[in-house]
Amino acid sequence: MFRIILGSSLFLLFIAMVGLYVSTRLRPYRIRTEVAISASPERVWEVLTDFDAYPDWNPFIVNADGAPSAGERLRVELSTDGQAMVFEPIVLAAEPERELRWIGRFGVPGVPGVVDGEHYFLIEEMGDRRTRLVQGETFTGVLVPIVRRALDVKDGFTAMNSALKHRVETMHR
Repeated sequence: MFRIILGSSLFLLFIAMVGLYVSTRLRPYRIRTEVAISASPERVWEVLTDFDAYPDWNPFIVNADGAPSAGERLRVELSTDGQAMVFEPIVLAAEPERELRWIGRFGVPGVPGVVDGEHYFLIEEMGDRRTRLVQGETFTGVLVPIVRRALDVKDGFTAMNSALKHRVETMHR
């Protein structure tokens, strides 16, 4: 009898987890920010992908190591509300002067579907040596509804955007 109850409980837990996962795939949690920068897309890309300089100017991603190339693993350290967090995302896309995108997995290391964050930077030429930088993230996974509040890093994105704008517009080549 105990085995039947345990088996039924595990089955119901499995169904609940699948339901949560499917619901977050259908309704992911998204964050999107943008900033206009008075510089060329080439210059924005140079500063964005100069990971070694992040400690000098970036208030959100305070350290980043690795190569901005598709398939590469990065080591990224975030600072939010005075708390540091390190994760190791995989670069999905790195198209110079256009897009940098990676996916990080939280929870059980490397296991998809717990909390997955697909982070992106889109660089759009606006003309007259002006560029729009769009920074965002899409979170999916079974724990997203539970930890959604902790995933609200929009202020960090905005702070990074402002710092990037300042660095690009005030640095001399």
